[in-house]
Amino acid sequence: MKIIDKTPLQDNKGNINIIARVQGTLKYGLNWFAEMEAQKVVIAQLDHALEKSFVLIRNFNLPGSKIIIPLILIGLGGTYVIYVTPAKGRFEAKGDQWNTIDNSGNSQPARINLLERVVKLTRAFQKFLEIYKIALPTPVEPILIAIDPGAHIEAMRPIVKVVKSDVIKVFISTLLQAAPVWRSEKLHALVDRIVEPRLREEEPKPESAALVEPPSSYSPSRFEDSGPAQPFDANDLGFAFEEEGHVAATRSGLPKSAAEQPQLAQPRPRPVSAPARRKILGMSSTQAIVLAGLIVMWCCVMVGLAYIYLNQ
Repeated sequence: MKIIDKTPLQDNKGNINIIARVQGTLKYGLNWFAEMEAQKVVIAQLDHALEKSFVLIRNFNLPGSKIIIPLILIGLGGTYVIYVTPAKGRFEAKGDQWNTIDNSGNSQPARINLLERVVKLTRAFQKFLEIYKIALPTPVEPILIAIDPGAHIEAMRPIVKVVKSDVIKVFISTLLQAAPVWRSEKLHALVDRIVEPRLREEEPKPESAALVEPPSSYSPSRFEDSGPAQPFDANDLGFAFEEEGHVAATRSGLPKSAAEQPQLAQPRPRPVSAPARRKILGMSSTQAIVLAGLIVMWCCVMVGLAYIYLNQ
């Protein structure tokens, strides 16, 4: 399996040092590092079992936005957006509801609806493909994978496929058995278009174009490559993203009808940017202050432990 890793803040060996970990936590949320480690667990299993005809794009930042798609798996049998969670506990996946279950068996909505999050990340990716005129032979399928054996999930017709830790191998086998929907060369051409989306200067830019839902029927044998209408703009997705962890979750869904769909506006002139703030080791002043505070706390703990040890 070919892996294209776009994960921010990691070194050439794929490691995230302590400073990068603090930066990532401040920028993407408290769960960011745990989710990066959870992704590695799933990637290792996929890489071990899947053939060279599969391509995995990790943590792809949609151009012109802060939206990061965790895992995009592309194979001859289809395309998948995969969200990996390290969460553990008792959960209920019922339709579009993601609930927690307490010791008494009572359920209540979880603070973050992981099912809705995966669906909206998938919609954002589909919008990106649509704007860049990349039509897939099959719809993008959203997948939620829980890697912790301590995650007990009661699934009742959830809106996305939920894969628990003990059935990851079964899920991988279904990927291998899926009927091909395109040829290998078409797949790799698609990957190139996704990783390096570009405008074609020889093609005129339309003044506006309506954003609509992905078509209900797709060509079974190929994807169209006619060049994008204009650069991807997160404001054109039809719903607003807010920061929730290392990816953004949405407050509301897509418009229900084509009449409610937003129009792609003319490119606005870029505002004159303010002078860049001076950074310390690549960090903003706020991040540097937080890091310094953590170091001071660590030093105090070490001094306290040394004092206790010497006075025993």
